[in-house]
This record gives sequence, C-alpha cells and structure tokens, in this order.
Amino acid sequence: MLIHPTFSDFILFLYVHISRADDSYDPHELAAIKSKMKSLFPEGTDLERKLYAALREYNDLDKAKLNTVIDTSLRHFSGDATATVPNDVYADLYEIVQADGKIDQSETRTLEALKKVIDHHMAKSVS
Repeated sequence: MLIHPTFSDFILFLYVHISRADDSYDPHELAAIKSKMKSLFPEGTDLERKLYAALREYNDLDKAKLNTVIDTSLRHFSGDATATVPNDVYADLYEIVQADGKIDQSETRTLEALKKVIDHHMAKSVS
C-alpha cells in the first residue's frame, strides 16, 4: 500500500508516526517536525499546510495497515538511488520524540521498531 508520492513525504510520515507514538500530538514535537521539514522540501513549500495534510493522512489511516504502509514505502523507495535514508533520520526521530521533554515506553518501542525495519530494508538494498 503505497500512499506517499515522494520519499520526502514518506520521511514526513515517519516523523508524524513517531510523534504520535505516545497517543498525542505535542506542540513541541510538531515544532520539531516543522524544523526538520525545511531540509526535506524545496524552499517555497508551504510547510504548515504540508504538515497538517500529513497529520490528516496519518489520522485517517487504518492503523492495522501501518506496518504494510511502512514496508511497502521502504521497498518502493529502496529502488530509487536518490531516496536513501539519511543516517541522521534516527537522530531526527529521537529529537522529535524528546521535544516534549519526556520519552514514553511506547515511543522507545516505536523508535526501535522503525530502526529495525529501516535497517533491514537498507541492508537488503545494499546487497
């Protein structure tokens, strides 16, 4: 189930996913996402609009399909040489999670699960 037209949109989806791991959208986490978006999207992009579209997309997604969406997107974009997961994506995800001043157990589990699936796909695309 591929729902992201670009790799940057997929990374934004991961940012939204990690911010929602504790079942809330904290304003500090959303601010952290917005700051990260500046390097994901071309200048002139309406970041506010893009973020809220991503939030709506995430909220509307059947969470039972979440793993399929992530897996399908990683497989799809792994064939695109320009769509490599930057090493600092993990640091970005962690920074978003800690932006509200606390890291819940659910956020830690989500970070670990994302790292595992991303690393798995990256290893497959290299071999």
